[in-house]
Amino acid sequence: MKKFNIRKVLDGLTAVSSSSSATAQPGTPRENDVVQETLQSEHFQLCKTVRHGFPYQPSSMAFDPVQKILAIGTQTGALRLFGRAGVECYCQHESGAAVIQLQFLINEGALVSALADDSIHLWNLRQKIPAILHSLKFNRERITYCHLPFQSKWLYIGTERGNIHIVNVESFTLSGYVIMWNKAIELSTKTHPGPVVHISDNPMDEGKLLIGFECGVVVLWDLKCKKADYRYNYDEAIHSVAWHHEGKQFVCSHSDGTLTTWNVRAPAKPAQIITPHGKQPKDGKKPEPCKPILKVEYKTTRAGDPFMVLSGGLSYDTVGRRACLTVMHGKSTAVLEMDYPIVDFLTLCETPYPNDFQEPYAVVVLLEKDLVVIDLGQIGYPIFENPYPLTIHESPVTCCEYFADCPAELIPALYSVGSRQKRQGYSKKEWPVSGGNWGQNTQSYPEIIITGHADGSIKFWDASALMLQVLYKLKTAKVFERARGKEEKPSTDIVDEDPFAIQTLSWCPESRMLCVAGVSAHVIVYRFSKQEITTEVVQLLEVRMQCEFSDVDSPDPGGDQTPTLPTPGASSSPQESEPPTQPSTGSNSSDGPRDNIPCLQVRSSPLKQSPGYQVELVIQLVWVSGEPPQQITSLAINSSYGLVVFGNSNGLAVVDYLQKTLLLNMGTSELYSPSDPYQRQPRSPRKARQPSGALCDSNDGSNTSEDRCKSPTSDAKDNSFTRSRSSSVTSIDRESREAISSFYFCESFPRKADSVISPCLLVGTTQGSVMMVALSLPPGGDQRLQQPVGIASCGTMAQLKGGILTMGLLDAAGTLLPPSYEPWYDPNASDEEKEKGRRRRPASPPSSQEGQDAQFAVLCSEKQAKVVAMPSQTRLYKHNITETSFVLRADIVQMAGTNCITCFCANGHIMTLSLPSLRPLLDVNYLPLTDMRIARTFCFSNLGQALYLTSPTEFQRITYSQETCDNLQEMLSELFTPVETPEAPNRGFFKGLFGGGAQSLDREDLFGETAAGKASRSLAQHIPGPGSMEGMKGAASGVVGDLARARIALDERGQKLGELEERTAAMMASAESFSKHAHDMMLKYKDKKWYQL
Repeated sequence: MKKFNIRKVLDGLTAVSSSSSATAQPGTPRENDVVQETLQSEHFQLCKTVRHGFPYQPSSMAFDPVQKILAIGTQTGALRLFGRAGVECYCQHESGAAVIQLQFLINEGALVSALADDSIHLWNLRQKIPAILHSLKFNRERITYCHLPFQSKWLYIGTERGNIHIVNVESFTLSGYVIMWNKAIELSTKTHPGPVVHISDNPMDEGKLLIGFECGVVVLWDLKCKKADYRYNYDEAIHSVAWHHEGKQFVCSHSDGTLTTWNVRAPAKPAQIITPHGKQPKDGKKPEPCKPILKVEYKTTRAGDPFMVLSGGLSYDTVGRRACLTVMHGKSTAVLEMDYPIVDFLTLCETPYPNDFQEPYAVVVLLEKDLVVIDLGQIGYPIFENPYPLTIHESPVTCCEYFADCPAELIPALYSVGSRQKRQGYSKKEWPVSGGNWGQNTQSYPEIIITGHADGSIKFWDASALMLQVLYKLKTAKVFERARGKEEKPSTDIVDEDPFAIQTLSWCPESRMLCVAGVSAHVIVYRFSKQEITTEVVQLLEVRMQCEFSDVDSPDPGGDQTPTLPTPGASSSPQESEPPTQPSTGSNSSDGPRDNIPCLQVRSSPLKQSPGYQVELVIQLVWVSGEPPQQITSLAINSSYGLVVFGNSNGLAVVDYLQKTLLLNMGTSELYSPSDPYQRQPRSPRKARQPSGALCDSNDGSNTSEDRCKSPTSDAKDNSFTRSRSSSVTSIDRESREAISSFYFCESFPRKADSVISPCLLVGTTQGSVMMVALSLPPGGDQRLQQPVGIASCGTMAQLKGGILTMGLLDAAGTLLPPSYEPWYDPNASDEEKEKGRRRRPASPPSSQEGQDAQFAVLCSEKQAKVVAMPSQTRLYKHNITETSFVLRADIVQMAGTNCITCFCANGHIMTLSLPSLRPLLDVNYLPLTDMRIARTFCFSNLGQALYLTSPTEFQRITYSQETCDNLQEMLSELFTPVETPEAPNRGFFKGLFGGGAQSLDREDLFGETAAGKASRSLAQHIPGPGSMEGMKGAASGVVGDLARARIALDERGQKLGELEERTAAMMASAESFSKHAHDMMLKYKDKKWYQL
């Protein structure tokens, strides 16, 4: 270990994000007293790890039936790939254009994507982080449809002009062979047929290409003869086409809700016309037109009737009906309602060969906000249980917290209570998307993510090993009465919508105590229990937090806010709060202003509480003389002390949740001691400004509907982000409402003269003040429940620029001193078991010696960080983090066996500072703040982990640890696994003898440069991708040489070839066995005539 000089800073640090590096004060310890710091800048590196959640705004989908991999493209150019549970991958097209179609090179480890900007791309999936091998950008024509036949290297591309071009997917070059629209339709129609909406080859004859034009014309094109064999005309626009596997019939879906079935050799009229959802008139007339059938799939079975699956086609009189998927099987028609509109669907079949019985077993339905897989093999078509974490957005996320290196028993405990919440009635079969392999887990520590949602629900997620799985869901709204209708909506709401939305939460993993604050100025304290209980009366505590108001001399130009000023003595005493179990006695009549009324009504009926988190206490802020309660800006709970503390722009309140009493209700101004130079005095009124720590629009004055605070999910919140940018605490700042922004429970020295540590509470405000509050706790046991807890404000400890974001405490050796906690015990267990668990964790052992500082207080605000020696309260180190921006999130985290401060700035910089000397160690310009969603959800965790909500439905996880970046390749899952392609269907003796089986086509002879010539250079531009030549060969080199391609893929991944050699030997042994068996058969039938066989 090396000792660092306190003035040393990281070389080359950008001046934009940090300036005025760590400076020592006169009270700095001597050189030999400096804490030995082990963290170096080499320990840090920033990179994205994995993305979880439902693909935002999906637009297309594809499935590899051999590899069992599902790909989803989105409107923002993202590509998400899914295999078995835990196998996920995210890629992004640079252009950001919508993905209009995806096509797998089946069992080749490659994928073709077509984008709305008329480019196509070839992705190599044989590497853990897929890369583009080739791109082709069309200049003169717009791409509308792509088709890649199974085991072909020639990709057909249909365009808006009605032409079809052919691309070699090995070299990504255009063939000179082009099917022009006028040649295809000739004189069959007098007008342009419109864009190409479908291309497919006849399953039994690769030389015949079926082309569907939007206007209703379908052409069967002979590739060899370069002419149309048949043309099929129908007077309704076509949306999709599907073949029968024998190649003698195909089905078209139309814009009037009809399905037409055509015999290939009878183009004059359809063999059948049906309207699946049309009402059949009795007089034999045409059924009423329906909505368009957007897609149809026609799948055959060997043993029974074929399946016809379609989306859309409902009658126009079903206006309010949700989107439906229709499954027609024999004489039965099942209409399956979906929760969201259908984007696309795919029928999964047992064989990849289009010329064999398809044997469909499932339908994957991609919805706008969900992914559903239907089991076709069971009666009633049940859905499969989805193993992916796609329900993050079930209700919009309003806050989240990330905990790495949790107690090991937490995840099993949460899983056991969460498993009882699972729905019933799922398919009994395994999830059909089962490809890929998990990565190697080099991180052995448990990780938990907690998300708070707009509907008041809280979800606990297991985030260990770069995976994500929901463990348990808690519904906080259950403790409140719900309004039955709009007419009965209580007028005491302070939000327009989502009154139960979670604003912030505080969780103690060791004691499992949970405390949440909602937007309706309510706080709920929860305990964890494995036993079910029924609570007859929910414990309620109503708190009256208030400040005096002054009228403005002149109206504010915006007209929105009435200034409010904190005045000493305005807050209420504990005795003024309502007793816990008594109903509110406030008035809400039209005669006078609302007073003593909470925003939500706690339920009066008994509450059945399942195993898991159970309500211990509900705390509600009440209306005061017609003024709504201010929203809660900060929250903390301590299980060792039995206290919960919360604050807003009126002040702070401390509640003893063991005795269910309010201990302290103090205005912010009263926290400053009389001797303090920053004492707040009543001043002349000025325009109130939003407290910089609050995420919600401030509404200090009136209670009209226009001025009400918006929900955290509102659009205004997401799209605008205004914040005080002032770097100095000016007099105007002082006059604005000062809110409590941060809390930290600790065992420290409350006053400068103290020599013994005792329980304390650090309080940080939006004006940069840090105050110390001393706590006096009675002894444990019965006395703790009977004697009051003493609280005394000790005045200001430090002053920083910007609102306080986080605080912490280090011992003399620089080790983080976490808040003390009580080990978890089941509150519903027997008294003996309770006593075993209720021993409080001992406080930190060192007590100060005379004249020497024993602790370091670490303070971080929106602008700067400071380290203060305790108990002397002298500043040791200061670092200005940013001058031109402000910090959105800061955390004190464990890293490489020691601690550091991590910061995320509004200008996109992510920074880390050493402790205690505040040396800059990392500064990366990562992600400029684009909307409030990132600010609200960005959080750091221990061991180099962080995450944020990158879209309304997806989490992006990142790491700032060099070690994790180095091991990322091993930890990521693997999409491609060497799998043998199933054998082609047997043609049968007579089909082989007389013809009639699948006709193959040498496409190279037709489309190659020698036969077809070169394509026009101006038609499309070839762009080589970053992928290697070896990767290209491995990903797109035709059908021949499966073994060689598997060997290349394994070489690319740097893995041993032992497994492949074993398979080669097994295949040779199998071939030898087959040869012997064939020889025996030949001898057996050698002398028999053909009619004796």
